[in-house]
Amino acid sequence: MNNNLRIKPAKLSDQIVQQLEHMLLEGSFAPGQKLPTERELAAQFDVSRPSLREALQKLEAKGLVSRKQGGGTFVCDNLVGGLTDPLFELIGRHPESQFDLLEFRHALEGICAYYAALRGTKNDFLNIRQRYDEICQAQGQHDLDAEAAAVGRFYSAVAEASHNVVLLHLVRGLTPLVEQNIRQNLEILQQKDGIVSQLNSHRQRLMQAVIHGEPDQARQASNSHLAFIEEALLEADRERSRLERSLRRSLQN
Repeated sequence: MNNNLRIKPAKLSDQIVQQLEHMLLEGSFAPGQKLPTERELAAQFDVSRPSLREALQKLEAKGLVSRKQGGGTFVCDNLVGGLTDPLFELIGRHPESQFDLLEFRHALEGICAYYAALRGTKNDFLNIRQRYDEICQAQGQHDLDAEAAAVGRFYSAVAEASHNVVLLHLVRGLTPLVEQNIRQNLEILQQKDGIVSQLNSHRQRLMQAVIHGEPDQARQASNSHLAFIEEALLEADRERSRLERSLRRSLQN
């Protein structure tokens, strides 16, 4: 037999790299999250610490993790950084772009809800419920920043339940921009009586459709929720315009 044709077994560290890459891809570790210690990972994979350390060095060379002396190993947040460049910062500040972002969220969050209802697990549903409860807790504290962050985590939990790695990482990458959009929307909408309870009712309907495994209803609930927000924002803008016109007329008289 020609020795040149002999298939060489994969190096152990390369096998560990493949396993860790798969875990990163499927979202087992979030961007910026600290990985378990070398000892814990070595025990989890049943390998030696030198082999595990070599695998981490290869992941670091690929730009997937960063290692801090004495501080552990962290998942790089390259995707998040790439989606929060100056252009995205400009989008976040521009008033008209907020409606463009809402339209984009219609497509993204709707399909996430659809697949979450189709593929979600009991653990996924528990996570979604916990994120919903966090929204209610933040509302009780009247903390808009905390509420916006909690709403962002709720949508991320739905994306995780979709078990689609492209959707998951896209949602995570857009999280800073979406949370800013949510924060701006809440600041406007909270001025309208009863709006908070209506928003919670919509999210609860979405959550129940996902948990009960109803894909079409989940997508519809997501779209209806965002359509309600869009119409409420447009109405608030119309009211602001009417007040400004009234003020101008009074100043002229």
